[in-house]
Amino acid sequence: MDNIDNNIDNNIDNNIDLNINLNINININLDGGSDQRSAALENRSVTGAPDDMYERHRLANVHPERWINPKPAATYGLLIIGAGTAGLVAAHGAAALGAKVALVEKELLGGDCLNVGCVPSKALIRTSRLFADMRYAHQYGATVPQEIVVDFPRLMQRMRAIRARISRNDSIQRLTAAGVDVFFGQAHFLDEHSIEVDGARLSFKKALVATGSRPNVPTISGLSEAGFLTNESVFNITKLPRRLLVIGGGPLGCELAQAFCRFGSDVTIAQSWPMFLPGEERDAAQLLSDAFARDGISVRLNTTAVKVELSGTEKIVHLVSDDYSSTVVVDAILAGTGRLPNVEGIRLEAAGIEYDNDGIKVDDLLRTTNKHVYAAGDVCLEHKYTHTADASARIVVQNALSLGRRKLSALVIPWCTYTDPEIAHVGMHVREAREKNIPVKTYTVPMHEVDRAIVDSEDEGFVKIHIEDGTDRILGATIVARDAGEMINEVSLAMVSGTGLRSIAKVIHAYPTKAEGIRRAAWAHQRSYFTPLVQALVKTWVRWMN
Repeated sequence: MDNIDNNIDNNIDNNIDLNINLNINININLDGGSDQRSAALENRSVTGAPDDMYERHRLANVHPERWINPKPAATYGLLIIGAGTAGLVAAHGAAALGAKVALVEKELLGGDCLNVGCVPSKALIRTSRLFADMRYAHQYGATVPQEIVVDFPRLMQRMRAIRARISRNDSIQRLTAAGVDVFFGQAHFLDEHSIEVDGARLSFKKALVATGSRPNVPTISGLSEAGFLTNESVFNITKLPRRLLVIGGGPLGCELAQAFCRFGSDVTIAQSWPMFLPGEERDAAQLLSDAFARDGISVRLNTTAVKVELSGTEKIVHLVSDDYSSTVVVDAILAGTGRLPNVEGIRLEAAGIEYDNDGIKVDDLLRTTNKHVYAAGDVCLEHKYTHTADASARIVVQNALSLGRRKLSALVIPWCTYTDPEIAHVGMHVREAREKNIPVKTYTVPMHEVDRAIVDSEDEGFVKIHIEDGTDRILGATIVARDAGEMINEVSLAMVSGTGLRSIAKVIHAYPTKAEGIRRAAWAHQRSYFTPLVQALVKTWVRWMN
């Protein structure tokens, strides 16, 4: 069964990599007429998406204006509702196996990740790091520029160009070339084996619901009237808010708060919890808090926004911290308080599919309460990440189409918050291991002991690896560093392959790299076997040999 599963995974990957070079060539060229374009963009509404060549290319890929839905087949082997990461991976994978596939999307192919999530946010974060590096140029023996000019329309234009280029990977051209029938429109179930979209009935043997999630907008008096941004609208703005309030201290809020601060906004984070990033280890969150303080971000914990008033173009936000009330005046509000599963409008009840406020209920094989229908991605998973959606879609393809028995619980899922420094984690935290009565031993290496981090003047952070005490089995790890998202993959690979920490100590790492911090943790574990008794025996042996 493992060989069959591996072959299916290979077919999925090979099919997804086909036809990558389409006849749409978008170069990220921001010169030539940029002043005129910037002036035009400056006059646009901060909530309207600019109509430029990049947006037109993106829309041509992810929702062509003149698209006509095809005539439905008699029956589909796999019908997929939702064309985000999970839906696209499943569509390409099922088509590669020879199944007749239908993919239904009510808005844009690519879902949140491409259009309003990972891709645009990371493009902005990269630019924000450039401005931070210029401001800290003295750390590298360089002179800080006398004037650092942030051309906000231009950097947003770069983001749109990148998004348009990457949209080729999720394009309707690739789907149709793979043999997938693509339907645009709102889908809803008619019964256990059929749905309706745009007046057409589509029947299926197996189906996948991959409708994703949406921003959880807090209920605050006056917020809607005053206007606010979410991840679904913030990437459309073309004018930098002079003052920005971020409601919520989760990954999205923290990432965009730091990016906009580095662009020049006066940023305040209001977090109702006594900590931000509550899912991370406290020393990791504290390092990020210190970084925020250096950047000039005001963080207000135990603070709830209770009312918003509009005064001209200004928004007056009333905050309550325990028994203390205050106000903050801002030009824009970004609401980032988590995600809600998209379960409305598709009439899950008609298909016998159970769900609640946390999403669609699935078993470990990702089957819903309708044995013919599966779910994947944000609509059913606790960990709402692009890579988790990808992995869960692969599970569905194998389990639904090839009698597979792959389990969600078997996945090793890393994640990363892309602040500066980044915070990456995989596996268990210490508290989780103790709750399961697993004895834990932790090895911690500060980044200021890693040569490459020192050379790069990026020595803030640490590598922390947890093992089961008495063994070298890795239980989990947290890495705080500027490149933590890249570094965590080595630990993830070790956990998936069953490689222990002692084996990592034997791996020769290129020098100097920041991943040397991982090897140093492995060395520390290796030295733990070199007990005083072992040392005495070794010394006796060496003296005898010489």
